Amino acid sequence: MNFDYLNFDPTMRVLVTGGAGFIGSNLCEVLLKNGNEVVCLDNFATGKKENINRIQNHHNFTLINGDIRNLKDCKKACDGADFVLHQAALGSVPRSINDPITSNEVNVSGFLNMLVAARDTGVKRVVYAASSSTYGDSKTLPKFEDKIGKPLSPYAITKYTNELYADVFSKTNCMEINGLRY
Repeated sequence: MNFDYLNFDPTMRVLVTGGAGFIGSNLCEVLLKNGNEVVCLDNFATGKKENINRIQNHHNFTLINGDIRNLKDCKKACDGADFVLHQAALGSVPRSINDPITSNEVNVSGFLNMLVAARDTGVKRVVYAASSSTYGDSKTLPKFEDKIGKPLSPYAITKYTNELYADVFSKTNCMEINGLRY
């Protein structure tokens, strides 16, 4: 995996939230192979310890067992980081329908905590996991970033809210924040 398009300097300290999840653990592994110092923040609600077993003892890897819903955990994880790859979220449309409160707490409040922590600790750039669910009921093909429909689930609402917060934070705090609609 090549991070040239992200302007990745291999000497950077990178925080990966949700680093014990499938995507996050693979990011951690590649970052370590590229020479980065990696901090993983995960509460193991959906991530798995076995996903990080192969890297847990790496000299440039630090695991913080914490929750993005806790601002102190977020600030501790961001301290000294140059870059944040925010993968932590509570996925699943059915889960968000059954438990919209927890989905909102993790995906919206947790995301906002990460933005505040990044801002307050001087992080240079945040790249976060957005979602194609943001397109909602839009029937237009191909999809365009600026043409979305109405959300179809609480999960979609949380991910769209993240995009709104990212836009406002990038403008009001001179931060570089990019979302990738997986």
